[in-house]
Amino acid sequence: MIDEGHVRELCDAANDEAALVLLEGRARVVDQPSDEESQGALLVITKRDLVERLGPDPSDQALHDVAGTLSDTVGKLGA
Repeated sequence: MIDEGHVRELCDAANDEAALVLLEGRARVVDQPSDEESQGALLVITKRDLVERLGPDPSDQALHDVAGTLSDTVGKLGA
């Protein structure tokens, strides 16, 4: 559901308010989680929280590990 590419895309987002969300069962990175296009989306993690957790330049392994953790967590929610 959530893979390393999603986490990397969020890390690389120009906007610090960007977030990884689930919308209609699909993970995606959005610039503003409060935008109309994100209505009904489940917020998974913000860029700010991700950078706080991993630092500004995370390794590929760290991105992979976080993607697995986020995917497991979302899966347990039944999203």
